[in-house]
Amino acid sequence: QVQLQESGPGLVKPSQTLSLTCTVSGGSITTGDYAWSWIRQPPGKGLEWMGVIRYDGSTYYTPSLKSRTSISRDTSKNEFSLQLSSVTPEDTAVYYCRARSGTRTYWGQGTQVTVAS
Repeated sequence: QVQLQESGPGLVKPSQTLSLTCTVSGGSITTGDYAWSWIRQPPGKGLEWMGVIRYDGSTYYTPSLKSRTSISRDTSKNEFSLQLSSVTPEDTAVYYCRARSGTRTYWGQGTQVTVAS
């Protein structure tokens, strides 16, 4: 079974870049036709899908965040990462990483990120 664990700073200052890493175990990020996504949930709001990096390294971002978002991977560490630039308090949210292949979906436990000075 695939397991995911998010890590990164819990507090980021406005205008800085938010950086999070998702460490994957129980499966390789380069095989199995998996799509590895970042999703967030601001307080009091629903889930927002941010972007994905597929098993072949291709990426796709939601249009509203595309100019500020980058998802990359480190295959030697079996990790994938999120960078969100020029953050504002509106980027405060619980950030999740997710793996999906067909009917199989696995989530990380989520990590709270607060944008404040």
